[in-house]
Amino acid sequence: AAAPLPLRIADFQEVLGEPTVALAKLRDLCFSGIPFDGGLRCLCWKILLNYLPLEKALWSPLLKKQRDLYSQFLKEMIIQPGIAKANLGVSREDVTLEDHPLNPNPDSRWNTYFKDNEVLLQIDKDVRRLYPDMAFFQRPTDYPCLLILDPQNEFETLRKRVEQTTLKSQTVARNRSGVTNVSSPLKTTPNALNEYEVLPNGCEAHWEVVERILFIYAKLNPGIAYVQGMNEIVGPLYYTFATDPNSEWKEHAEADTFFCFTNLMAEIRDNFIKSLDDSQCGITYKMEKVYSTLKEKDVELYLKLQEQNIKPQFFAFRWLTLLLSQEFLLPDVIRIWDSLFADDKRFDFLLLVCCAMLTLIRDQLLEGDFTLNMRLLQDYPISDVHLILKKAKELQDSK
Repeated sequence: AAAPLPLRIADFQEVLGEPTVALAKLRDLCFSGIPFDGGLRCLCWKILLNYLPLEKALWSPLLKKQRDLYSQFLKEMIIQPGIAKANLGVSREDVTLEDHPLNPNPDSRWNTYFKDNEVLLQIDKDVRRLYPDMAFFQRPTDYPCLLILDPQNEFETLRKRVEQTTLKSQTVARNRSGVTNVSSPLKTTPNALNEYEVLPNGCEAHWEVVERILFIYAKLNPGIAYVQGMNEIVGPLYYTFATDPNSEWKEHAEADTFFCFTNLMAEIRDNFIKSLDDSQCGITYKMEKVYSTLKEKDVELYLKLQEQNIKPQFFAFRWLTLLLSQEFLLPDVIRIWDSLFADDKRFDFLLLVCCAMLTLIRDQLLEGDFTLNMRLLQDYPISDVHLILKKAKELQDSK
């Protein structure tokens, strides 16, 4: 059984109190769940995701450097294009200039601007519906981005940009098969998306912050840009950092989330890249691994799923790509992520969690027909993640 909370908090404080954090010890503690108290989870995640180095003396200079860098990204990618747009819209004689909206040259700034808008619309559509069962993402942040919201600004913010672009083009389809179109019943969206009230000027909802993080990520990583489902990865990270009890950390949730998300994506981005699907690092390989592990641990269940032709891509694609963020409520997702981030073999444990989820409903699966079983797997019936993690740990220990 886990130690009582005050003792566990003391264990964490001891490891984090050393001048150099002992990573193996920290992983061990985090694996069993990180207490929220005192901002422990926010700090541990930043270390586990390689954002903060193990030597504590390096923290302050590193954080300052990264947060300044993020402000730089905001200036280059959101403010400058916005100013250019505002300025170019002012006077008539622009059209004779080199760069104008009808300029066919692929290097034209306008061309980039329109391409970016396609990505932005897709991001916008996805972030507005983050965790619709929670009010958090619709609420205003205490730390809106002053760089961008300065009332003196005439320039176009992302929100204005989306409003103007949406009028022009209603549809953007760049769907990655199966990520969100098999949305689980848990995640049904209230009313139409347009019914969210827009916050007054000078305020920003948390989802707008997430939108900015994803837009900047897409601009800096053109090879992958934005793929549907990334919103489900950034959401829990941002939520965790933006609810940090320490305001001096919470204030920088946006920049810190951006860098932790970038580091996490560096490890899992292969899941999002379609061309890698059949390679060793692609998602297909990982999905097959769920089945080969299941075959080792529970051959009867494995054969039953094979016989019904239930392929792992029908459910494991979403489980693995989104690190289970669509299968459980947010606090439970966060608890699962404590163990996943602490796993030194990076996400091997995720395969065991998927196996545990299958074996925990084995009796129902062995009795059910194809339709019933598909329903069980697409809307997973067990909500107790502690039970699931315990089972996954047993599978790990029984190697």
